[in-house]
Order: sequence, then structure tokens, then C-alpha cells
Amino acid sequence: MAPSAPRTRAAAALRMKQIALDNQDRTIRRLRAQLATQRRGLAATKKELEETRVALEASQKVIAGLTEIGLSMTKKVERMKVKKQQVRANHVECHHKFQARIHEAEDSMQAQHLLIEALVDEKDSLLQTIHGLQEANNAPAPFDGDWEEEPEEEEIEDIPLGEGEIDDE
Repeated sequence: MAPSAPRTRAAAALRMKQIALDNQDRTIRRLRAQLATQRRGLAATKKELEETRVALEASQKVIAGLTEIGLSMTKKVERMKVKKQQVRANHVECHHKFQARIHEAEDSMQAQHLLIEALVDEKDSLLQTIHGLQEANNAPAPFDGDWEEEPEEEEIEDIPLGEGEIDDE
């Protein structure tokens, strides 16, 4: 039995080495499968990161564009405010000019009214003087104090123009 024992030991050792190699082979396959899975996951993550980077760049461009539009609008609003102030100032200036013209017209009308009253008073005074002179000379008084007012001008009717008539207006 002696010769079979070493063979059995050698066979058992070989069998143990074969089992160990098989275990290592399975471990290597399992690790390769895990590595492949992780590589696929990393590739997907890399693709997502690239898409995110592209989206971020696009967002930055949009933000830059909106910022530019905002600045442009701010400038326009400022220009509009300046124009509004100028219009308001022009309106106030025109209002003051019109008020001045109205006051001038009122003053002119008041002066004309005073002039008319002075002329009426002077006319009355002249009539009294004429009346007094006529009484002093025993002449009949042509004016008895009752004045006939001049008749107001009648409105002229619009006469329709016929064919061949000339319109001088």
C-alpha cells in the first residue's frame, strides 16, 4: 500500500490545485464581468456628463443673451425716461407760454375795454358840449339823447352755385 499512498497524495494535491485554479478562473471571470459593468456605467456617466456640459454651455449662452437683452432694455428704458422728462419739460414750457399769451390777450382786452369806456365817456362829453353850444346859440338839438343803434348785419344766406357761376371765395 505504500506505492498507492503517495499517488493518492499527489493526485489529491493536483486535484486541490485544479480546484484552486478553477476558483481563480471563476473569480477572474466574475471580476472581468464587474469591470465590464463598471466600464459601461462609467461610459454612461461620461456621456451624461458630456450632455450636461453641452447643456450648461447652451444655458450660459442663453444667459449671456438674456443679460445682453436686459442691458439693452435698461438703456432703452433710461432713454425713454429722458425723453419723458424732456416731453414733460416741453409741455410745461408750452403751458407757460400759452398762459403768458392768455394773460397778454386778457390784458389787451382789458386795455381795449378801458379805451372803449374812455371813448364812450369822451363821446358823451362831446355830445354834452355840442348840446350845450346849441342851447347857447338857440339852435335845435339834433340829438335828443335817444340813440338809434346801428342795425346788426343780417346773416347772408349761402346761395348754392349753379353751373357756370364763378365762386370768388
